Amino acid sequence: MRLAGRPGAVFLALVAIALIVAPMGLKPHGVYLISMWAVMSIAAIGLNLTLGYAGQISLAQAAFVGIGAYCSAILTAKFGWPFGGAFALAAVLCFAIGWLLGYPALRVQHHYLAFVTLAFTTLVYLVLRNEEKWTGGTYGISGIPRPSLFGWSTKGGPAFYYLCLFVLAVVSWLTWRLVRSPWGRAFMALRENPLRASSLGVDTRRYTLMAFAIGSALGGVAGALYAPLVEYIDPTPFALGLSLNLLLMVIVGGSGYFFGPYLGAIVSVLLPEWLRVTDSLYLIIYAVAVMLLMVVCPSGLLGLAERLLKPARKEPVARAAAKAAP
Repeated sequence: MRLAGRPGAVFLALVAIALIVAPMGLKPHGVYLISMWAVMSIAAIGLNLTLGYAGQISLAQAAFVGIGAYCSAILTAKFGWPFGGAFALAAVLCFAIGWLLGYPALRVQHHYLAFVTLAFTTLVYLVLRNEEKWTGGTYGISGIPRPSLFGWSTKGGPAFYYLCLFVLAVVSWLTWRLVRSPWGRAFMALRENPLRASSLGVDTRRYTLMAFAIGSALGGVAGALYAPLVEYIDPTPFALGLSLNLLLMVIVGGSGYFFGPYLGAIVSVLLPEWLRVTDSLYLIIYAVAVMLLMVVCPSGLLGLAERLLKPARKEPVARAAAKAAP
């Protein structure tokens, strides 16, 4: 689904304005939730590159979020590093680990790759839980400081939200450029038909490996923001559940659609909070809603929107062709 031309630009401008002014009318918990939405959107964008564009099923994204979070937390809380250095190292470390993991993991495809990445997520979880000297084990790491950048403190909720929003904007712009470059077209060719792409001269292994590594790096970026956002981390959030939740975000929003992760993160992060008005039934309602959504539109919300808008797009074309006919 594309947002092209003036209407698309106006819509995106309105969304940007709404995100900028959102903290002004929200309580602290609301600001925390939209900050979490921004962080999870970054992680889901990375998974969308791997799954939606390159067509590789990965259950390792939670592991990379955890690696990025612990890298940021250990360096800032224990060694006093500036946040910028810890942030950059988390992204580079996750890129390198994703690259190294990709060499053996990407020799298999589809559900076999899912099992390999699932094993990696389990391994990372066990390391985080058992290496108490560095990670604190089950006690975790507390007192993770929020950064001060160029004299601007982000200790307040709105200030840190704007930092998360800025990083999300930069990641979105870079991803937009990537998916519309020859690299992005190669990723999509691999997703649609790897054999045909290989016959056309596309280095399938190189491009698949790069998509996996870039997606892993974005998981590290999300983790580096997650640690100071919650100010305390332990291994529990980075188990398989987070990988499945990120997978849900990509699929519900629309796998392979650029704006799918943002919409999927709204459904996964904000919708359960909105449903809390139903008291103890909110999780049941949320689960049923997601299952119905997958049955009605397996291509995600943006896939459904594209199908609904397609007849409306075709109608002016057909009308113009009828007028031009003799």
